[in-house]
Amino acid sequence: QVQLVESGGGLVQAGGSLRLSCAASARTFNKNAMGWFRQAPGKEREFVAAINWSGGSTYYADSVKGRFTLSRDNAKNTVYLQMNSLKPEDTAVYYCAARAGLSATTWYGTYDYWGQGTQVTVSS
Repeated sequence: QVQLVESGGGLVQAGGSLRLSCAASARTFNKNAMGWFRQAPGKEREFVAAINWSGGSTYYADSVKGRFTLSRDNAKNTVYLQMNSLKPEDTAVYYCAARAGLSATTWYGTYDYWGQGTQVTVSS
């Protein structure tokens, strides 16, 4: 069982930055690929970014490429999502997810564990 706790959400003006963190409880964290997804009101959950077990491979949604950076620190059992140049359309609840596999994927159905979510609101 893996417990995930997100932090770092909040209210920011367009063009600003936030860094989300996701702390995992698992001792096998370095065997889990990790991902971030988001869900805006009235919309389906969508992929944001994912990272493989070592941090050597990352994937991003086209909508955030060049603005968001995902990284991980296996010594701290934590992943970080640095979000720059935020836009109002980035407003959503952001969820951290872990999968029982080494490779990152972009489909939410392949992730086994989920955090409770953290709200990100970008004002125009």
